[in-house]
Amino acid sequence: MAVVRDLRVLLRLRDFRRLLTLRLLSQGADGVYQVALATYVVFSPEKQTSPGAIASAMAVLLLPYSLVGPFAGVLLDRWRRRQVFLYGNLLRVLLASVTAVLMLSHAPDWLFYASALCVTAVNRFVLSGLSAALPRVVDADRLVMANSLSPTAGTLAATLGGGLAFGVRLVASDSDAAVVLLGAFLYLCAALASLRMDVQLLGPDPELVQPRLRAALAGTAQGLLSGVRHLTARPTATRALAAITVMRFCYGALLVMVLMLCRYAWSSTESEGLALLGLAVGISGAGFFVAAAITPAAVGRFGAGGWIMICAGVAAVLELALGLTFEPAPIMVAAFVLGLTTQGAKIATDTVVQSSVDDGFRGRIFSVYDVLFNVSFVGAAGVAALMLPPDGRSIQLVVLVAALYGAVALAVSRFPTR
Repeated sequence: MAVVRDLRVLLRLRDFRRLLTLRLLSQGADGVYQVALATYVVFSPEKQTSPGAIASAMAVLLLPYSLVGPFAGVLLDRWRRRQVFLYGNLLRVLLASVTAVLMLSHAPDWLFYASALCVTAVNRFVLSGLSAALPRVVDADRLVMANSLSPTAGTLAATLGGGLAFGVRLVASDSDAAVVLLGAFLYLCAALASLRMDVQLLGPDPELVQPRLRAALAGTAQGLLSGVRHLTARPTATRALAAITVMRFCYGALLVMVLMLCRYAWSSTESEGLALLGLAVGISGAGFFVAAAITPAAVGRFGAGGWIMICAGVAAVLELALGLTFEPAPIMVAAFVLGLTTQGAKIATDTVVQSSVDDGFRGRIFSVYDVLFNVSFVGAAGVAALMLPPDGRSIQLVVLVAALYGAVALAVSRFPTR
């Protein structure tokens, strides 16, 4: 198979393997940490969770650091990315450990959220840096395959990390702090893995590096404006980002719905609901894996825009057909379909953006990309909070999401697919 052959070629590249290892460890730790936070906020026996509470938690954790994202992008285009991975992961070790202490001491919620917010803020540097560095370790002909393997493998690592966290939480009740410390250990492993790469390998070019913080921050505003101008001058990348932002909104709204269904409609205990949510996340992760396998061939045949259109169209039809049942089995099938279509569209979007922007702008462009992702996700949680009843069954929300998927498919169909 062509996919297997290309994978073998990529894995023979030493620098690609090392960057991939760093991504797997880093995102695996993210999965552990995020599930620990989710179970602490949503599935703790003493907490009565509502859609509004979930939306508030997402807003606290995601919206403030969206302000950090563009600044992270400017700094990524001025700092050595390998050093960002090293010191960023070491900082997350410290911050995650603080989060564990706050859990054990039953600190006020605002202090707990502030600690979690700091960890998530550092994530912007690491994840944006991983995307910006990828073209430095593979050639242009293999970039689509690298985008299908690397980010998807990272998502799968996050899913596996989340599964590990779910398992620990189910085996030992009230073990959220221990799970967070497990995430801190994986962050430490990621920091050590970054030391295997040369300082100059991942860019940016030496003439762009400004090692002093003051010098880097001095050009932040100008850098952001130039990055936005660079992006808007490339309409293909702009359209792809708009499409994946709407699809991310849809995925976020449905995630909140499934969470409420698992907690209240399909289970009578917190542990049973947690197990069902873990199953849904795992099945969605399987969809990510399938997307990684088929997207390179699909993009080659239909073009990036054509594949995004197909993904959105399939999601529109099947989400409506399966979601309106509000039963576990059809919803699990929908989780697989939406994992496949969302990740397939994201791989195509990553490739469009990387191929359209210059290396000196990739860091800030991918940071803007992350901001769009997070704002749409929080917006989805807010809309879901307004529309969902306590048990999570909302026909209106399912129909709205299907309409948005259909609108994306229709809009993308009008643009060139190649």
